[in-house]
Amino acid sequence: MTLKLGMVGGGEGAFIGAVHRIAARIDGQWDLVAGALSSDPARARSSAAALGIERSYDSFAQMAKAEAARDDGIDAVAIVTPNHMHVPVARAFLEAGIHVICDKPLASKLEDALALEEVAARSGKLFVLTHNYSGYPLIRQAREMVARGDLGRLRLVHVEYVQDWLTEAATGKQAEWRTDPARSGAGGAIGDIGTHGWQLAEFVTGQTPSALAADLTSFVEGRAVDDNAHVMLRYASGAKGMLWASQVAVGNENALRLRVIGDKASLDWAQENPNQMTFTRFGQPKQILTRGGAGAGDAGLATIRTPAGHPEGYLEGFATLYREAAQAIRAGDTAHVLPGLADGLSGMRFINACLKSSRNGGSWTELGG
Repeated sequence: MTLKLGMVGGGEGAFIGAVHRIAARIDGQWDLVAGALSSDPARARSSAAALGIERSYDSFAQMAKAEAARDDGIDAVAIVTPNHMHVPVARAFLEAGIHVICDKPLASKLEDALALEEVAARSGKLFVLTHNYSGYPLIRQAREMVARGDLGRLRLVHVEYVQDWLTEAATGKQAEWRTDPARSGAGGAIGDIGTHGWQLAEFVTGQTPSALAADLTSFVEGRAVDDNAHVMLRYASGAKGMLWASQVAVGNENALRLRVIGDKASLDWAQENPNQMTFTRFGQPKQILTRGGAGAGDAGLATIRTPAGHPEGYLEGFATLYREAAQAIRAGDTAHVLPGLADGLSGMRFINACLKSSRNGGSWTELGG
């Protein structure tokens, strides 16, 4: 039996809502039955009608209360609003006893995220943060290989996520809210895409940096948030890292790349070619690992939907999280690898530390609570 999904945000003109809707349908685990798709009630109703959603609500608060009272109410809500609305919406549904699947980052302010952690703990409900790249088969394999010791002791972790779509002054709905600190939070590129790189490195390596030194820049005149970040990372294990996030790097579309280097071997993966990963043992020829190819790890194989040589990517990464969320809800499972509140809080601490470091001239800054 499919689970029932609701959605807050994602109405007409939205980008990420459509991504979540497609991903939720891919494995046949969810039916979208309810929504508060816009803060404008008329737009919410017209958006719901266009999608064939019968239960349309004028507000998320109304929706949480009504769905919790129904015998056939939703099992989970997908939150696909601008960042500043993530916490109030999540709080309403968690307090109503409904599981939450939320787009990243977790919040626009760390203090709001910490308050939400308490609400989620009291609710006992699943909270999933859709860092979709952690759902890619080769990323699951990379995580397995690092944990198994295939790379040896980690020395270097390099992650970059660079785009060029905000090279000029923001125009259009998506660009406007992402460059407005009242809606996106104080972090620009570091919040929107830097948190993806941060979470991906954490997910694969199993390590969180203990300190960082950040240089944040707003290259576009008048822009109120950063659009480029260079960040150096220190790990308690002795490993060193670098993170580059930019939305003004002309010639780059969605160039997310992760390199993990140990004293025995290294891995190199790039999102724009996500079905291949380079594995190199010291002193030996490079190996090209493919999604579903010979030698693929169990963790990677478990996420594959199509035969080897048939590409999987962005939408399927989201779909993996939706499929695993459904499995966890049905099983009452807490031992899953889904990104959640801990990942979100780590991302918020990353943003805060970057802002503090950059304001202090790029000084080394501890990752605090």
